[in-house]
Amino acid sequence: MGATERPTFTSDAKRRLYEYVERNGTVKRHKLLDVVSLSAEEFQSNLEALKTDGYLQEEGGTLRIALEFGAVTEHERDGIEFVIRPGRQSDFDGLIDTIRDVTSEETYVVAETIAEELLYDDTVTRHNTVRSRMFFVATVDGEVVGWTHLDLPQIEQMQGTAQQTVGVREDYRGHGIGSKLLERGLEWAEANGYRKLYNSVPITNDRALEFLTNHGWDTEAIRRDHYAIDGDLVDEVMMAREL
Repeated sequence: MGATERPTFTSDAKRRLYEYVERNGTVKRHKLLDVVSLSAEEFQSNLEALKTDGYLQEEGGTLRIALEFGAVTEHERDGIEFVIRPGRQSDFDGLIDTIRDVTSEETYVVAETIAEELLYDDTVTRHNTVRSRMFFVATVDGEVVGWTHLDLPQIEQMQGTAQQTVGVREDYRGHGIGSKLLERGLEWAEANGYRKLYNSVPITNDRALEFLTNHGWDTEAIRRDHYAIDGDLVDEVMMAREL
């Protein structure tokens, strides 16, 4: 199932199980059994079918929406070996720490908002009829050191565009990790039918603006005095990349 597709169900029981998990982000198996009107046998058979079909995934008794994000890739540069792969729930704490590390060094308002949304939802993936999100992460020795995030509107009129963020811990910059993450997000978006990506950056974040410009992004709009940062009004630069 593609990340932007809505699943189809062969039974009402499967639909109810899926939609409950979707609404809540994550749910314990025993909790799900308590809230649906199914016998233990029906519950087990329908849940296993949803997992087999790739609609739900389970880790340690916790169920969540399963989205197919692509393969794991390995890279090496300047003696640093890193992996780019789909984000998963076990990356939750590492993602929060990495986003906060990046935003403590430079102003990246959208990324700060993403960290707060993750904490609020308590889940890495989210897929519903209004909005979905996905992450790719970069890891070194199994630790998250960077991310790219795609905010994916599901409303029909907006499905062709998405917002992307990308960041790498300061200690791991200069090894091409950010470029690989940005590229991975672009490739996924293009393969899934998106036509344009946006990245909104405060005009004071020179490093991010230079990085995006060097990777083929254009300034599409400037919103004057859009952010209030440390008591000052700061313009937002809306960067865009056609796919």
